[in-house]
Amino acid sequence: MTASKSSRARNARAQRAQGAQGAQANAARNGSTAARGNGTGASVTAGSQPRAVAARGGPDRRVSRGPALTADAIAEEPASTTVPLWMQLTTFALALAGLGVSIYLTIAHFTEAPLAGCSESGLVNCTKVTTSPQSYVFGIPVAVLGLAFYVAAVVLMSPWAWRSARREIYLIRLASLVIGIGFVLYLLYAELFIIGSICLYCTSVHAITFVLFLLTVFAAAAWGFPERQRG
Repeated sequence: MTASKSSRARNARAQRAQGAQGAQANAARNGSTAARGNGTGASVTAGSQPRAVAARGGPDRRVSRGPALTADAIAEEPASTTVPLWMQLTTFALALAGLGVSIYLTIAHFTEAPLAGCSESGLVNCTKVTTSPQSYVFGIPVAVLGLAFYVAAVVLMSPWAWRSARREIYLIRLASLVIGIGFVLYLLYAELFIIGSICLYCTSVHAITFVLFLLTVFAAAAWGFPERQRG
């Protein structure tokens, strides 16, 4: 009876020991599985961050903005004319010469003084031209209109105006010369077919205007206008 009880006690202790070992083994296996699970999750998270950033387009947007900003900066830079210096100085000198003759004609008109060195008979007759009804346009003396035209021409033909990046200056310059050459053609018609005489001073102004017209048209065709600036 005693031997039977002791054997049952040994068996019970052995079973408890085996159960404890099994529990420890299960706990160890569960811990290693959790550790592996955490490592995989971290690696997935770490690997997914670059893809997520790329999906949001963060780095791509920063790279793509570089060229766009560069293009905008270039577009906003003022355009500069490529008209050569000889063209600038030639047109400016011609405009000054036209202004000088226009001033003299205006003074002679209001003082009624004879023009120096100009014939008073035959085809060349300055007095006949400057005192004719055609010497007024809309009640304004032609000499005064010529003076106003060449005051503006000196400004528009100056090197500073040629170097300007404002497109409007180029358009105004060309438009004023188109109007000026049209006025010259009318005056030539009046002198040759209505008055029957010509004025040497008036003809010199007409010739200067014609040369300025040719040079301005040539400059527009050869070098163009500055680009329109953004508002």
